Amino acid sequence: MKLSIVANESAKKDNKAYALFFVKESVQFSNILSDVATTQVESVLKGMKEGPFEDLELLEIDGDNTIFVDAAKERGLSNLDHLRMAAYRLANRAMKKQLGCVNLFLADAVDEQFKAILHGLYYANYKFDAYKSKQKENFDVTFEIVAGERLKSFKKIAEDVAVEQKAVTLAKNLINTCAADLYPAEFVERAKTIAKYTPELSIKVRDMKQLQKEGFMGHVTVGKGSSREPYMITLDYKPAKRTSKDHLVIVGKGLTFDTGGLCLKPPKSMPEMISDMSGAATALAAIQAIATLKLPIHVSAVCCLAENAIGNKSVLPGDIFKAKNGKTVMVDNTDAEGRLVLSDGLAEAGEIGATHIVDLATLTGAMVRALGYAVAGFFSNDDELALKVINCGEACCEKFWSMPLEEEYADALKDKFADLKNTGSDAGAISAALFLQEFVPENTAWAHWDIAGTAFVDKKWKYTEYGATGFGVQTLIQLAREMSSAE
Repeated sequence: MKLSIVANESAKKDNKAYALFFVKESVQFSNILSDVATTQVESVLKGMKEGPFEDLELLEIDGDNTIFVDAAKERGLSNLDHLRMAAYRLANRAMKKQLGCVNLFLADAVDEQFKAILHGLYYANYKFDAYKSKQKENFDVTFEIVAGERLKSFKKIAEDVAVEQKAVTLAKNLINTCAADLYPAEFVERAKTIAKYTPELSIKVRDMKQLQKEGFMGHVTVGKGSSREPYMITLDYKPAKRTSKDHLVIVGKGLTFDTGGLCLKPPKSMPEMISDMSGAATALAAIQAIATLKLPIHVSAVCCLAENAIGNKSVLPGDIFKAKNGKTVMVDNTDAEGRLVLSDGLAEAGEIGATHIVDLATLTGAMVRALGYAVAGFFSNDDELALKVINCGEACCEKFWSMPLEEEYADALKDKFADLKNTGSDAGAISAALFLQEFVPENTAWAHWDIAGTAFVDKKWKYTEYGATGFGVQTLIQLAREMSSAE
């Protein structure tokens, strides 16, 4: 895909088409025609009145190919997400029809609408075929955006969207890579490469020996059964100029594969466990984008990496370990391992001075059953942070639903021998969040995102055909952006 942003329409090219977004036979973004009108586009508007047209219908009007794109086709989406989906379908159609150039007259669009359309175009360009024996390139379509007087601002928006989409692609590629090729040590190497080529980022890596020495026993407990040792990565972005005193720390669960340990998962559940490192992949991708965009806020990312496998050193149900914050934990279920490594990540966030923490993890099947694949449930101890999460998600077309930290279930986490056990009552997602809360540093605003349903899909959902969705990357970037401008 190529993107060309121009003030006025360029000379007519061969194999060119005009695209119009419409809602119930009403054209959107059409006021631009009064400034840069052409006979061709005026005739398109006349044709619009003669409709109705179907979504993605390609018609020849006065000699010009015109694609009509329904900007309100799907149910349940916001207006911005409708535009993303419309642009996504448009780009797929243009590639299939091998259209060399598609013109969009968008100077009448507000910034958020323009950004949504660009995101949709980029999503259509993504594919993961690293393991295919025959790889086919997408047809290279040029999308010419006629911006009028908005040329300068639209170019800046396009630059930001390109950075965000690069981050989304990074997260999706990491999540879609099979566990034989992306294990904890390999994730570390990829993170080192990102830090090397992102000068604003510094990186600290702890291996098994260092984790044991420093008391990060959640990683050790989960990872010791595998021949591939666990790691914890801390990436730090500290801009020279800051507009906020806040320090946002993103903590990501990075189980590069989860067999369930000795509490073995059923076979049908296994293949998708390559996605159990979605939290860490999202955290890494988000901080790369935040640093590249040079947002004026201190942000760190902690990636908690391990492989939950079965071996002669595997943690046994009933084993007890001492967590970094001094609390003892009995491992009631070896398949509730994500919260154990996250306990270390939350402790690390406190040690590096977090004022705000967001942890994200493919944590519970209970959340999938509660909210499905379209909505991520989250928990927070701070109303202001919770509201920011919801609003930033809406701006990025990612849906979040606030869940209760119901203290009535907390007693179920108590153990007869240890301070805590890693499973609680039947309220699985809430119990997991209550367990994590035990490791949140005092006086720290915290939000826990359970992205078990939204991170990876086994059927087409919006702009994902199958696999990793990249959910959460853009909301984290937007959260950092909002926090940096809040003061």
